[in-house]
Amino acid sequence: MSLWILFGTFSVLVLIGMPIAFCLGLSALATVLYLGLPPIIVFQQLNSGMNAFAMMAIPFFIFAGDLMIRGGIAERLIAFAASLVGHLRGGLGQVNVVASTLFGGISGSAVADASAIGGLMIPQMEKRGYDKDYAVNVTVNSAIIALMIPPSHNMIIYSIAAGGNVSVADLFTAGIVPGMLLALALMITAWWVARRRGYPAGVFPGVMGVLKALLVALPGILLIFIIFGGVRSGIFTATESSCIAVLYAALVALLVYRELNWEGFKEATLGAVRTTAMVLLVIGTAAAFSWLMAFLQVQTSLVQALQSVSDNPIVILLLINVALLLLGTFMDMAPMIIIATPVLLPVVKAFGIDPVHFGVVMILNAGIGLNTPPVGSVLFVGCAVGKITIREAMRTIWPFFGASIAVLLAVTYIPALSLWLPSVFR
Repeated sequence: MSLWILFGTFSVLVLIGMPIAFCLGLSALATVLYLGLPPIIVFQQLNSGMNAFAMMAIPFFIFAGDLMIRGGIAERLIAFAASLVGHLRGGLGQVNVVASTLFGGISGSAVADASAIGGLMIPQMEKRGYDKDYAVNVTVNSAIIALMIPPSHNMIIYSIAAGGNVSVADLFTAGIVPGMLLALALMITAWWVARRRGYPAGVFPGVMGVLKALLVALPGILLIFIIFGGVRSGIFTATESSCIAVLYAALVALLVYRELNWEGFKEATLGAVRTTAMVLLVIGTAAAFSWLMAFLQVQTSLVQALQSVSDNPIVILLLINVALLLLGTFMDMAPMIIIATPVLLPVVKAFGIDPVHFGVVMILNAGIGLNTPPVGSVLFVGCAVGKITIREAMRTIWPFFGASIAVLLAVTYIPALSLWLPSVFR
């Protein structure tokens, strides 16, 4: 009966449109009251969920992303991407994917990626004769690359949800090859759709044009190597790297590009505070929800149930992928990771699946969910920037979904895609 109250209350609150943080907190509180436990337990778990040193990296990476958007770094990255791939069929679609990959390697946020790159690229694509739905679909799907490559703050959340026993450095490294594979798949898809629609190709600026664009964008690109190199080599932790990212982004925006003014700095600061407050509230309430699931032994029951279905890891991973994709349609990324990780990690470990590999699979699953209604935050941002409806975007998004699912299956069933690079650095 306790499980019915926990999940039933949560489902009802989600269906009536209540914010996800309140759905998690109220359902946990209702279950605690039914069990006769002190209600203060919910608040203790909420506090412990947010009170982790590694969690400090999240607001700083969010702040760094905001500074980059307002400091002109995103524009330079787009110009460099245009010099590289703008001459291909559907050139601006290719530029969108490459620019999202570069910016994602700095911000670590899919929403920031969709907002920054979409805000600059979608109007340009529309002016050049590209359909709005194509521009939005390329933008929102390429934005999830930011979740796979360092400094993805969702990988930090996964590490915390796993009890702090999974190395953030290993997760950062493990996501690089899958992230590049996803970028390649989306570029091929963007080219194929552009060819069918008759979109034009751009003009190659020449080697000197590429080198000039690279030189201009280099201060921003260097941040990718500073963050990854520092964390991977152990010079600084993920939390320390987030502080360095803020300081470096501010210096580049102020001293190199000179586009960040006082008003922009205040807006970036307030935006980061608002986003952080929302994210941490969700993480805290999700921690209380997860504690109740552990208290009610949901993990043990799930392991037994899956073992009764099959003892084949291929089948188990397929079932988990389907469950995560469905969960991602109505739950945002952070609460999904916080809730699902303590439940599913013991399951995959029981079947001999590496936690780092599973972390990459979960992040990619959750990223695809950000582009599926009714709770697709990245899709919502892209449609708002492109000024089209969700329905218009969903009509033609399927080739890009297909590419993302194909990469998900490859990453799921070829563990070396995730685990080879971390093994090289050990």
